[in-house]
Amino acid sequence: MYRWLVFILLLLSPFAGEAQYRRNLNFKYFGLTLHPKGDDNAELMPLNPDGKGYFVMNVGASVGYEHFLGGTKFSVKALQALYADCAMQLAGFTHLGLRAVIFEAGRHSLNGGLGPTLVYRRNWSKLEGYNLSTSFFGGDASDKWQYRMIWYAGELEYNYRLSERTDFSTSFVPGYPNIMTLSFGVRYWLD
Repeated sequence: MYRWLVFILLLLSPFAGEAQYRRNLNFKYFGLTLHPKGDDNAELMPLNPDGKGYFVMNVGASVGYEHFLGGTKFSVKALQALYADCAMQLAGFTHLGLRAVIFEAGRHSLNGGLGPTLVYRRNWSKLEGYNLSTSFFGGDASDKWQYRMIWYAGELEYNYRLSERTDFSTSFVPGYPNIMTLSFGVRYWLD
C-alpha cells in the first residue's frame, strides 16, 4: 500500500502548484454486487435476496481522489475500498486509473476510466460448502487471503451536480461475466 501511495504522489507532484487543475474527493457506499450468471456459492451469501447470487448486498465504503490533468476532460483517479463481501467477510480493492469525461450536459456528467485494480478478500476456502472450482480469485486453500490483479479494470461513473462543490455520484464496475458492482455517494470538489 505504501508503494501505491508514493507512486500516486510522484505522479501528481508536477501538478501540485497549478491552480487551474481540478481535484475532488469521493466517498461512496459500496453497495451491490451483481453476478450475471448467478453464483455456485450463493448459499454462503447471507444478503442474497434471490437465493441464486444474482444480486447481493455488500456493506462497506470506498474513498477516492481524482486529479484532472490540464483542463476538465482527463484525470487520474485512485480508489481504496474496504467492505464485507458477499459472504460477509473482510474484502477490498485498490485501484489507480486514467479517466476521461465521456459527456457533460448541464448538471449531468458521465466519466469512464481504465487502470489496474487489486481485488482481495479473506479466503472463502475455510467456509463450509465453498466451491473453489468456480472462483474468480487466485490463491491456495491454505492462504489467509484470496486475490486477483486485474490490469484492465474499468469504471463508469455518473455524477449529478447538487451544488457548486458537491455532486451525487454513482459508480458501476463492469466485471462481466463474473462480478459487477454498484456504489453510490458524493463527490466533493476541493477547488
